[in-house]
Amino acid sequence: MSTHLSTFPDLTDLEARVAGPVLAEGDPALMTETASFNVSHVLRPVAAVIATGPADVAATVRWAAERGLPVAVQATGHGLFSDLAGHVLVCTHRMSWVEVDPEAGTARVGAGTRWKDVIEAAAPHGLAPLNGSTSHVGVVGYTLGGGHGVLARKYGFAADHVRWIELVTADGRVVEVTAEADPDLFWALRGGKGNFGTVTAMEFDLVPVARLYGGGLFYPAEVAPELLRRWAAWAPGLPEDASTSVALIRMPPVPELPPPLQGRTVVHLRFAHQGTAEEGQILLATLTDGLGDPIVGGIGEMPYAAVDSIHMDPTDPMPAMERGLLLSELTSDTIDAFLGQVGPDVETPLLMAELRLMGGACARQPEVPNAVAGRTGAYTLFLAGIMAGPDRVVQLWDPEDLERLRAVKQRVDPDRVFRSGHLIA
Repeated sequence: MSTHLSTFPDLTDLEARVAGPVLAEGDPALMTETASFNVSHVLRPVAAVIATGPADVAATVRWAAERGLPVAVQATGHGLFSDLAGHVLVCTHRMSWVEVDPEAGTARVGAGTRWKDVIEAAAPHGLAPLNGSTSHVGVVGYTLGGGHGVLARKYGFAADHVRWIELVTADGRVVEVTAEADPDLFWALRGGKGNFGTVTAMEFDLVPVARLYGGGLFYPAEVAPELLRRWAAWAPGLPEDASTSVALIRMPPVPELPPPLQGRTVVHLRFAHQGTAEEGQILLATLTDGLGDPIVGGIGEMPYAAVDSIHMDPTDPMPAMERGLLLSELTSDTIDAFLGQVGPDVETPLLMAELRLMGGACARQPEVPNAVAGRTGAYTLFLAGIMAGPDRVVQLWDPEDLERLRAVKQRVDPDRVFRSGHLIA
């Protein structure tokens, strides 16, 4: 038993109900056990339960509901919105496991699993998951929001391929959710984030991808206007087995970076192609010929397990603040406005502004429809440095889908037990 609980008698009952540690503010282990990628906030929950399985999660939700306390869930802390004061925090990082069924082409994971673990387990079978630009984020949170990665234009969003969900409901029951068992809830969970319960396990399809022709090229910031205009004309014509993005990045002056990039503003062109290297070279040359030499970088054959090297997203904790938007088109006026706000000559606290091509399978509903927003978007605009609050979140869905999401929320969580993060109600 944790001796610190003697000063928090109201938590003694909670500790008796769960197998994992129960931590309160002031406990030395709280900071390490609840460590987040996003360090913009210092966590101050009423209690943090380090869950070891779905039974711990269910018991915690029941305990919190009995006391009228909201529940927040964290695996890696990439999507942290606040200090969670007044919440009961469920940490799922100890619930990390992967089971790959190569015959069925599926993976089943625990709530705390990161994409890198799925990639490593799937690779020996010539399979890959639909992870995002970095494999260090959690599978569940990423998938519940949709999940748009380098394979998405051919295979769709990660949420499109979910088959089965194990969920702890607002009244503390552990249930299995499928398209057959509860169609509305299954629809809402895949795209509606954590509004409807706590996902403790998930099964999803893998895809037959073992390698890519991909990578990234860093260009001087001065070529940003020309590169962006070329990219806007080139990207929409790519086949669905190719994906790309371009980002203006203000590099920090840190020794971990290659010397030519340290403290410099650059344009990072990202490209991933599932076809042959020869096909990829031809596609890329139509964009880069005549543009000049990059500062550093390279694009070539790679195993899918090296997918992180395409975007080179940071992996160390940082005070991340962000906002994302959808663009229906990318015109010359749009590019002018983009450069006017985040261009290399503009003073801004933003570290990165990225434009990413959508379309392809992302524009089509899967065989079993879901609540993933943004299928009509042609591009995403991602800005690192601006916090996206809940008032922005509800703008992701069209009015009809938002009302359906709210109806499901009212049915499965009428007391708003789950009200942190991407709140829709």
